[in-house]
Amino acid sequence: MTENIGRLIEPVIETLGYELLGVEYLPQGKHSLLRVYIDSEDGIGLEDCARVSRQISALLDVEDPIPGQYNLEVSSPGAERPLFTAAHFERAVGEKIRLRLALPQDGRRKFKGVLTACSDGRIELHDEDGQDYGFALADVEKANVVFEG
Repeated sequence: MTENIGRLIEPVIETLGYELLGVEYLPQGKHSLLRVYIDSEDGIGLEDCARVSRQISALLDVEDPIPGQYNLEVSSPGAERPLFTAAHFERAVGEKIRLRLALPQDGRRKFKGVLTACSDGRIELHDEDGQDYGFALADVEKANVVFEG
């Protein structure tokens, strides 16, 4: 679903001068949330989020890609930048990341460590205990950079 929504709203976001980083949909009944992450070379402020929200909200109302009620949230990536695509992971090599897998590997779904490589649809992670792991990007449910400020 999020890929279809991304394809639907990306041209509008690009026309406004922003980059669509990714889309998350969190179904929770009447409190479902559609979160859209945007970015630009100049950074993202509240006015940017409001501008994009107004434009894509109108489009989503017309196209109606999500059944039922939901809240739309347009957000900057923030310090703990989410990672959605292979390009995002490639840019994050050398940084500490947190990820959750769709299915358990080695008895767990959550991992945290330094992203050491990303190529050919796979990533490699060196965790805080000194263990090395490899994952297919397709198996990653959610990932983000860990801010250590």
